[in-house]
Amino acid sequence: MAQKTLIVIVGPTAIGKTSLAIELAKHYQTEIISADSRQFFREMSIGTAKPSEEELAAVPHHFINSHSINQLFSTGDFEVQALALIENLFNKHDVLILVGGSGLYINALCNGLDDMPEINLNIREKLNQQFANEGIETIRKQLATLDPEYFAKVDQSNPQRMIRGLEVVLSTGQKLSSFLTSSKKERPFNIVKIGLNTEREKLYSQINHRVNAMMQEGLLEEVKSLAAYKELNALKTVGYTEIFDHLDGKIDLATAVDKIKQNTRRFAKRQLTWFKKDTEITWFEPGEGDEVLDFVNRSL
Repeated sequence: MAQKTLIVIVGPTAIGKTSLAIELAKHYQTEIISADSRQFFREMSIGTAKPSEEELAAVPHHFINSHSINQLFSTGDFEVQALALIENLFNKHDVLILVGGSGLYINALCNGLDDMPEINLNIREKLNQQFANEGIETIRKQLATLDPEYFAKVDQSNPQRMIRGLEVVLSTGQKLSSFLTSSKKERPFNIVKIGLNTEREKLYSQINHRVNAMMQEGLLEEVKSLAAYKELNALKTVGYTEIFDHLDGKIDLATAVDKIKQNTRRFAKRQLTWFKKDTEITWFEPGEGDEVLDFVNRSL
């Protein structure tokens, strides 16, 4: 029997991953698994650029609207649940599509996660308290001192990830970077990785266009409806934090929208930096669906 294949589609936000995934899924008459850490959450739709109702109806999708913002859903949870789902779906399909821009989740599924040490929950509690009282800068400085290697890699605007680095070193006396062995776990299926990218000006213009479209679709109302939950980790993300700042009277709406565009562009840049390190990815321009199909067929 030919080996089962997982086609992985990656790239920056607003590049067109969804439409390519649907095109391929229709061609292979298969299903799509989302690896977008924000589209898991039912309550967040407009600001996470979920596939439209028509797109969701065109092809079966998994891990979209699968969780509530009140549930903790970690990279490790995703690895376990997605692998179980893939094993199940391979009973009826030879090819499956994984699509998303969350590098950590894609890496967890393709390569596996390192076994992480037990940590002291009191230390986590103290660090969260410290972050609440003193802000991100204190956390940043501590991490830069205690684990400079992890600090260099981590998204330094993400308090949760930085606190993760600190809680490990303070609990175990060993740096989180020392646990990140990058030893790949073998998966019982082929993996073919496709990346989408285009020139920066074009991508940035698509991002700006998408943010304007989100505002027209009612992003302001969506964020308002979630104001009671703004302290949840799921909502500390681009498109939501800026509008919360507006609702709190810190900035006007036009400034909030500009900040969403700016922060989304920065996010896209970080995504590309992450994916460019992966030598297994073959890159295409958006709109090169036929070329992608030829490449995948040769890889199968």
